[in-house]
Amino acid sequence: MAGETTITIVGNLVDDPELRFTPSGVAVAKVRIASTPRTFDRQANEWKDGEPLFLTCSVWRQAAENVAETLAKGMRVIVQGRLKQRSYEDREQVKRTVYELDVDEVGPSLTYVSAVVTKKNSGGQSTNGQAQADGWGGARPAQNGQPAGGGWSTTPPAQQAAAAQSEPPF
Repeated sequence: MAGETTITIVGNLVDDPELRFTPSGVAVAKVRIASTPRTFDRQANEWKDGEPLFLTCSVWRQAAENVAETLAKGMRVIVQGRLKQRSYEDREQVKRTVYELDVDEVGPSLTYVSAVVTKKNSGGQSTNGQAQADGWGGARPAQNGQPAGGGWSTTPPAQQAAAAQSEPPF
């Protein structure tokens, strides 16, 4: 969209990606990235770390599922997306402002590591025809027919339906 602020961040994942699903079944992964600037101090002849930037990022749809199955805490990533500002009042009625990133592209940084890339088709299978591992990041099924997380489920809709059919109606 026109007028949006697009930025690219390189940093490390603070936590494992958290995969959830909206009530309509759309996957969303939340990741937090720490990006720390480094400068070289010529007098001390050493690198010094600056103040880290912590940024919460939201990845949507198939990319969210790929992130949850591929990335983990501590990994260095490159993230590109649209910077969003949100204001709210906390419990003490103090106005707060947070900045978040709606991610368009994400991937591992290959500066210090190598990676194997597996292309998926739209059905979540690898292109060689073999089904991928469950890919849901160890998500737990809904309890008592209610999705975990206040309307946001950590289980894909197809697995929710299968779990509901297998549970006794108590």
